[in-house]
Amino acid sequence: MKFHFPRSPRPESIAESDWNNWTWQLRHSLKTQDDFALHFALNEDEKAAFVGGKELFNVRTTPYYASLAQQGPDGQSLRQILMPHRFEIEEGDQQMLDPLGERVNKAAPRLIHRYSDRVLFLITDICSVYCRFCTRKHFTGQEQAFIRNEEYEQALAYIRSHTGLREVILSGGDPLTVSDKQLDRVLTDLRAIEHVEIIRIGSRMPVVCPMRITGDLVQIMKKHKPVFLMSHFNHPAELTAEAVEALERLVDNGIPVMNQMVLLNGINNHPALVQALNRRLLYLRVKPYYMFQCDPSQGTDHLRTSVEDSLEIQKELWGHLSGLAMPNLSLDIPNGGGKTYLVPNFEVGQEGRTRHYVGWDGVKAEYISPAPEKIRKPDASLYEAEWAHLKSCKA
Repeated sequence: MKFHFPRSPRPESIAESDWNNWTWQLRHSLKTQDDFALHFALNEDEKAAFVGGKELFNVRTTPYYASLAQQGPDGQSLRQILMPHRFEIEEGDQQMLDPLGERVNKAAPRLIHRYSDRVLFLITDICSVYCRFCTRKHFTGQEQAFIRNEEYEQALAYIRSHTGLREVILSGGDPLTVSDKQLDRVLTDLRAIEHVEIIRIGSRMPVVCPMRITGDLVQIMKKHKPVFLMSHFNHPAELTAEAVEALERLVDNGIPVMNQMVLLNGINNHPALVQALNRRLLYLRVKPYYMFQCDPSQGTDHLRTSVEDSLEIQKELWGHLSGLAMPNLSLDIPNGGGKTYLVPNFEVGQEGRTRHYVGWDGVKAEYISPAPEKIRKPDASLYEAEWAHLKSCKA
């Protein structure tokens, strides 16, 4: 089966050359209630959020992404991602300014060190679209386009001095909102650090402004390989012809792309939608990586699904969706507890070394583990020092 990916509905009044220019998209972003009112018939709940939620989190979207949110039932789902709502300013069950405990794990300005072998480098706090479920509202949206030089050098010094670090994840804000020259500088400086093996770029630009993925940008990323692009598609309606072209430009040039989606209440929390998104991504050579439980950041209570609902979706997909297309359902433990995977439990009992299972389609079987005295460990002496050094890196 081949999928159909429609082109975005460009307004006739806008030249194609402008519409397909990423800097034009950012310059013409919708930011105010008046901007949004030109494109949407705002309801009372949305108007209330524009007035009462100004201090909580900025509002912004590209004209491109706004156009997708105006198209039928799928558009109504995307509208909830970009449009503020009265529920954001009401008290919820759990409201956390910093749900991931990033301030606790801040190793240097703009640098989060939670896991031993990798750090999160926040090179900008600007996004082209401020998603209403954002987990980093304590940081994102402060309108600092690029990290200050003093903070930049402090972050690089920390990475250089912690030789157990193997991976740097560029985030923000959205790191692809910075210029090609700035991104090239960051990648060049990181590649000059001998122990940094992998660079990841987490970006929603392929979703909300796919015209950002230019040939020049791709060549910069390719020059500094291995660079992984972590995309953030949440709904199959976000896979337009423009998004497809952006993704194919990346993978055709050897840049691996992996997707991280968030389960969102009333938007994509249905197995039919999850499989549709991830099968299409896989067809485009994008590996579905994570399916996150929405973090309890401020103003997101109405967008969070229950863990039980998410597990039901995962269980429904189990056995019907290729493992290549199956993302890992994961929850970030609040206050910096790290990720925990959530998987359907098919084990129904255990007796000694025998475990009893009932599979997704009802097949019953048992698995008998070898006796403890039969377990042998291989000779790992050539790699033990490397492993010990990696584990010791976390400050």
